[in-house]
Amino acid sequence: MNRFFYVELERIKINGKEIVLLGTAHISSKSVEDVRVAIEKEKPDIVGVELDSQRLSQLMQGNKWSNTNIGKIISSGQTYLFLLTLLLSNLQRSLGQKIGIKPGAEMVEAIKIAKEKEIPIMLLDRNVNVTLARAMGKMKLSEKIKLLFSIFGGFFADEKNAISAQSIEKLKEKDMMNALMQELSREMPSVKSVLVDERDAYIANSIKKSPGKKILAVVGAGHIEGIKQRMHEEIDIAKISIVEKKTSVLKYIGYAIPIIFGIIIISLFFLKGGELTTTALIYWFFSTGTLAALGTLIAGGHPFSAIAAFLAAPFTTLHPLLAAGWAAGYVEAKIRNPKVKDFEGLKNLNSFGDFTKNQVTRILLVVALANLGATIGVLIGFPLIASLLS
Repeated sequence: MNRFFYVELERIKINGKEIVLLGTAHISSKSVEDVRVAIEKEKPDIVGVELDSQRLSQLMQGNKWSNTNIGKIISSGQTYLFLLTLLLSNLQRSLGQKIGIKPGAEMVEAIKIAKEKEIPIMLLDRNVNVTLARAMGKMKLSEKIKLLFSIFGGFFADEKNAISAQSIEKLKEKDMMNALMQELSREMPSVKSVLVDERDAYIANSIKKSPGKKILAVVGAGHIEGIKQRMHEEIDIAKISIVEKKTSVLKYIGYAIPIIFGIIIISLFFLKGGELTTTALIYWFFSTGTLAALGTLIAGGHPFSAIAAFLAAPFTTLHPLLAAGWAAGYVEAKIRNPKVKDFEGLKNLNSFGDFTKNQVTRILLVVALANLGATIGVLIGFPLIASLLS
């Protein structure tokens, strides 16, 4: 391995090719210099970067949030995924601002220098939407909660705890990165399997199939060890390139809820009479409706949106294809129609308050938190009405 200014390059020879792996940090000024020096010294036939076409477009042109179709996001059930994408995007941007460098600057530098030297560029990574969708699909509820707390914790961290340029550089050290990967594997194994392991395999496969005799691959330092391990393995790339459509347990529960509810109400009517049946319906109405309305208000929703959530939740929770958040989100969109400035502001969200003030993210938060409130209301409402049978 040859030492340049800041890092060591990993070299692999396979199938007559020389593969040079350059590990970087995505918000590091030193990584930008590493890229510049590596291309100059190595003179590769191909420069590969840890990007897909969408992330490349975002880096080169900025996020084109103005094309966002809120209705489509809500109706396709991608509200949580879109909010997660926004959180991650703004978190990385916020960290970059704190140390004075734009996220992904080393990838932009690699592309710029490769173009100047007329070296072909290859995108090595899997489509970011596939990655996030697969991660959300595989995560357990406990892992999703941990992930959101981790993201929000990093997003809204106090300034005195803000990440420094020195700590960014420290993360590129092999022992430190391995320790972080092991911690991620323990805390959120499903997340690591998709965000790290699968992408290691995908990137390794892309590198192996790249043209040219000498390839310089610019990748995050956390992927180096995994790529090296998978370089000599047969990889079923098709299996990790699609979003698996599977019927979740939650879907079956959604269909079971109205059946169980109906059985309880009918049983109450015949066994306990109309008065207790009415009491059960009131319990259901207020447990689901109140919490759906509360979620709407926490998201910064208009009082009319909260009323819509309150009225819709008792009925939508009994229909597997409807959601209280849709009603609340529709009213919110009608009352507070997003403006151009709101779409443009999606790239500058620095706090939960920013998410509730921006009219685009506020609508999505209203949908998400109204649905969450209604779901919690179901968990409270069922034991309440069931207790009336005793």
